Amino acid sequence: MMKQDNIQHHLTDALLMAYSAGSLPEAYSLAVAAHISMSDESRARMHAYDAVGGTLVEGSDAAEMSSDSLDATFALIDGAKPVTEKKRATGVLPAPVQGYVGGDLEAVKWRPVGMGVKQAILPIEGNANARLLYIPAGGAMPDHGHRGMEMTVVFQGAYSDGHNRFGPGDIEVADEDHHHTPVADIGEDCICLTVTDAPLKFDRWLPRVMQRFFRI
Repeated sequence: MMKQDNIQHHLTDALLMAYSAGSLPEAYSLAVAAHISMSDESRARMHAYDAVGGTLVEGSDAAEMSSDSLDATFALIDGAKPVTEKKRATGVLPAPVQGYVGGDLEAVKWRPVGMGVKQAILPIEGNANARLLYIPAGGAMPDHGHRGMEMTVVFQGAYSDGHNRFGPGDIEVADEDHHHTPVADIGEDCICLTVTDAPLKFDRWLPRVMQRFFRI
């Protein structure tokens, strides 16, 4: 199991506040929960924002509620998938991700996408997509840009993208201004969770052709 103090790349305050406020889409909430379960620092900062939010609620004026508001709330709870920031479970995948997979790596239904890379799209609601990626040691993802925000959390191994190196627990947030080519370290296969809210922008024609089939 990794040492949590080795994590070098953490979430921004803005994303932590959005997560604490419950305003992130389900896919991004899952990525944040996975990172928080592995990062003592980000988890402590998130709890601080939770405390601030609780104080603000306590100081707010009471609002009138409709007679069916309690039933509506319970209906929402029953239909929602839990995305929590539990501490890391036994295995490679953090507990929040295991809840979507149904277990650890042995439960993942991988689908090859070429060059030894495999993916497993998770059952996420909303406009953003979440997928597990398996990149063999020394393998690479095609060079690409972004039409929206891409969030990646590493669970095993590491990758470098020409800008930084990301290991277990690290989270990378890339936007429209970020262009990169993630390459897995030689020593170990890389397994990570990546979330996007728009199709990637590939430079080469083959990834562009295959893009619709693999929903990337």
